[in-house]
Amino acid sequence: MMPTFASHLDALGQWRLATDARLADLARFVREHDLLDDGLSEWFEAMRYRLSGEKLMVAFVAEFSRGKSELINAIFFSDKGRRMMPASAGRTTMCPVELGYDADDPVGLSLLPIDTRLEPTSLVEFRRMPSAWTLIELDLTNPDGMAQALAEVMRTRHVSVDEAMQLGFWDPERPDDNPPLSSDGFVEIPQWRHARINLPHPLLKRGLVVLDTPGLNAIGTEPELTLGLLPQAHATVFILGADTGVTRSDLSIWKDHLSGPALARFVALNKIDALADPLSTPEQVHETIARQCDSVAHTLEIPVDHVFPISARQALAARLHGDPVGLAASRLPAFEEALSEGLLPRRRETLAQGAIDGARALQHQLTRRFGELRRQYAEQMQELRGLRGKSSGKVQLMLQRVQAEATEFEQCTARLTAMRSVHARMLKELLRDLSSERLRQEVDVLQQVLGGSWLPLGAKKAFIELCARLRQLIEQSQSSNEEIHSMLQASFVKLNAEFGFSLAADPPIDVRKYLDDLDLIERNYVQYLGLGQAFRLAQPGFQEQFRRMLISRLRVVFETVSNDIELWNKTASAQVDSQLRERRRNFKRRYESLDRIQSASNELDVRLQEVQAQDERVLQLQTRLATLIDELVAQASSDTMVPERRDTVAAPAAVPTEPSFETSVAVPGLMTFKALPVSLDPSASS
Repeated sequence: MMPTFASHLDALGQWRLATDARLADLARFVREHDLLDDGLSEWFEAMRYRLSGEKLMVAFVAEFSRGKSELINAIFFSDKGRRMMPASAGRTTMCPVELGYDADDPVGLSLLPIDTRLEPTSLVEFRRMPSAWTLIELDLTNPDGMAQALAEVMRTRHVSVDEAMQLGFWDPERPDDNPPLSSDGFVEIPQWRHARINLPHPLLKRGLVVLDTPGLNAIGTEPELTLGLLPQAHATVFILGADTGVTRSDLSIWKDHLSGPALARFVALNKIDALADPLSTPEQVHETIARQCDSVAHTLEIPVDHVFPISARQALAARLHGDPVGLAASRLPAFEEALSEGLLPRRRETLAQGAIDGARALQHQLTRRFGELRRQYAEQMQELRGLRGKSSGKVQLMLQRVQAEATEFEQCTARLTAMRSVHARMLKELLRDLSSERLRQEVDVLQQVLGGSWLPLGAKKAFIELCARLRQLIEQSQSSNEEIHSMLQASFVKLNAEFGFSLAADPPIDVRKYLDDLDLIERNYVQYLGLGQAFRLAQPGFQEQFRRMLISRLRVVFETVSNDIELWNKTASAQVDSQLRERRRNFKRRYESLDRIQSASNELDVRLQEVQAQDERVLQLQTRLATLIDELVAQASSDTMVPERRDTVAAPAAVPTEPSFETSVAVPGLMTFKALPVSLDPSASS
């Protein structure tokens, strides 16, 4: 059958596991042979985390009753034999829901109360506060208990207009966007602000995170969602109804929240089966679908080939019943292929390039180190061969010369101390402009504008100026790191000439690539600083939440820049310690060998053999290193992302043979779960 997005994602997971295994082999090799310094250790740790622990988020965005949950079921969970996400008519989930898996957390449903919106603490900070969440553990062997627990995401409550206004669900300046009032004057709002479902599904264990957003009412009132989670998603899928086209609320979501750039952005025109007409021919129905796609593309101002007509309900049913004709009629495979090709290869290429670049840099550094060792061994062998037939007095002179050379070499410590002092001072000054304190100072300038008047009309200009200053800080950090590189390079040349080192300063890392992340933040935030949001910005509670969210997003960028620069500097200086340690060891070995030769005439040939063996061992290490690097590069570059086609078509899911809860459970408006094996291993309503 045609590969699905799930099978493509599984292939990515297999590639990540295989590449991580090669990386683990390389790490084990350098650790066993005492070749691992602090800089290399940090790189291995960071790269292995990216390969095995980094999440892949796909956000599904739609108004109510567009078939969002059914589409999630059809793409990701059809192999489970039943619906997993809510797919009943009308509203289902009332708050944003993240579906993922973290082995360190219990299997369960974590719910953040809606009242936390009244607190200045951001959602990012709440994630680090388990006590703030209501945890309902999910017992995979108890379907009734799971049904009762998962129904919580549908819970609502009725509050007064004043309370709804405080929580962000009522805006007197925009009455058309407000929820309806009940007969007694109350407003229905969600009970929960955010939900996280931690479930050991195979795709989730592979690192997939599915973000389910419940319509404009949640998107427009939750800054954490619009300014944090959605821009961070690796792909966004915007779902429309083929029977309704682009409604006013759909257009509001698109223009206000999704029209900016993303790694991959897709528009799914769902429910094309609703356009079937018994009085029309199939060709006429196809023409109707094509016209609707053209209309959607024109309204959203995107190419028509970015609009995918599908029937999620038809696709899910076809996959559950092994119906290839129905699956083809649903047109879902074409959309899945576009989703896979637009997202997964880019993720693989990014991860692969990071692994390859790091491995080549490691090879370059260690090859330089091996070369220095072999040069030292060659000098020792030449020195020892020169002692053949010499008297003990000659050996004594050689001992004195080695001692003198060691004493002279130790004079480099003063030069190294001076270089390290200058290096530390320059790096400290560089990192000061990337610190959280400096970032907070810059954001406070914007805060003064937001809090300086009842209607902060200058907020947009102040924010653009803030971003310009932050870009300048990143540019300055690049220039400062290049100055550090020049200083190290000049110092290394002198140390190499005067003391026999083989130090080399690798090209400085280019952190200007993170300016793209800063540009994305600016584009996402600036749309919320116009006249339409001026009244909301004037509210102190919203201002503080806006400020915390902004600082949180910017801190990620600046910490990444700072960490990359620190790691480069640590790697550059680590080779000094490594070579200094090796040179001292070499002097000690030379002195000990000459001392042994002086005391026993037959020690000369033995020592020559020892040095020869050490040189051959280094050569073997260099050869083994090259093999491991080549294997890692070959694996990282391998084109194993595309699953093989199968001859059979969409067979129904087999019943698991491992212990699992076999009873299906239908949760009204939420989920229907099929048995999930307890020991699984890898990460929308029509």
